[in-house]
Amino acid sequence: MTYMPVEPELRDDKQGKPDERRRRRTASLLCVGAISILALLVGVGAWSQSSRRAETLAVLAAQRDAVPLVRTMTAKAETEPRIIELPGSLAAFDSATLSARATGYISVRNADIGSKVRKGDVLAVIAAPDLDQQLAQAKAQLLQLQAAVGQAEANAELGRVTDARTARLVAQGWSSRQQGDQDRLGFAASRAALAVAEANVAVQRAAVDRLAQLVSFEQVTAPFDGVITNRQIDVGSLVTADAASGTPLFSIARTDMLRVQIYVPQSDHFGIRDGDHATITIPELPDRVFAGTVARNAETLSGGTRTLLTEVDVDNKDAILTAGLYGIVHLQVRRTNPVVLIPSQAVIFNNDGLNAGVVADGKLEIRRLDLEADDGAQVEVRSGLKPGDQVILNPPVNVTDGMKIRAS
Repeated sequence: MTYMPVEPELRDDKQGKPDERRRRRTASLLCVGAISILALLVGVGAWSQSSRRAETLAVLAAQRDAVPLVRTMTAKAETEPRIIELPGSLAAFDSATLSARATGYISVRNADIGSKVRKGDVLAVIAAPDLDQQLAQAKAQLLQLQAAVGQAEANAELGRVTDARTARLVAQGWSSRQQGDQDRLGFAASRAALAVAEANVAVQRAAVDRLAQLVSFEQVTAPFDGVITNRQIDVGSLVTADAASGTPLFSIARTDMLRVQIYVPQSDHFGIRDGDHATITIPELPDRVFAGTVARNAETLSGGTRTLLTEVDVDNKDAILTAGLYGIVHLQVRRTNPVVLIPSQAVIFNNDGLNAGVVADGKLEIRRLDLEADDGAQVEVRSGLKPGDQVILNPPVNVTDGMKIRAS
């Protein structure tokens, strides 16, 4: 019997088949296990979500059925004046820039920046010799014209006497009518000459007065009591008296009384009157309060800002304040109508605007508010609330009109 040898490749294939089946069986088992674990996880997640949803629905139902407890306050009418604060700048009660009215050189200067002066004090002297000579010439011409008036008066008197004498002689026939006419018209001419001479004197006297006034401007005097705030000349400076604007010499300000300009808004316009008391505070002087008085106003609101320009006078005889300071004016504004004052924490702000919750018969009522003022801490309600209302403080977020509520 003859045996055929076995090929090596055939032996390898027969031995590899069991390994391949083993690997496939292992992969199938792993796949089934993964699918089983995934299904278990999905089931556990669905059960957990269902449990949480049920708990949430139970909580919401409990909250819906529960009656919330809130804190309330009793609304009261407010009739006392309201305090407002308006910024303003302190200014000198009077201020002026003194300019030259005579052309010349500064010969004397008696004042400097910061000098306190009284009305009529001579601040500087302008040397103007040409102007002095013009005045002397005008006075001499006035004397000449006054002498001419005297001569004209004498001529007029002579004409009157001559005319009277000639008129009697003409009536008696001792003089001709022509002579009478000449003397009569001569008297009339002498009176006309007298009138012209008197007019010339009046014209020249006016010229002398004008030059005398200009000469008086050589002394620059203070127009009122005050302090010199600016000096623009020194001894030897040339100054001119231009018709439009002369050389500036000094600036003077009255500071014993200051004025503060403020702009009162339209909402407070009807509650402020001239004569009202005011107080002024300066940030740099926190411990001082200065008294003032509402003195005047523009009587017309500005069309662009709807504000009224108002001035408050402040007594500054002790010279503590300075013109130009920034300050705060505190005013008491009368109320034209009573308002209800509530804290800002009681206001509900939503899509419907500003509202407040009021407890009435165990239920919540939403009231629409019309505010007159809001200072951040509290609001003044013009309409929407009335005295005696139980207003809810810190109302819940989910408040609705008509919901049941308990007040503490």
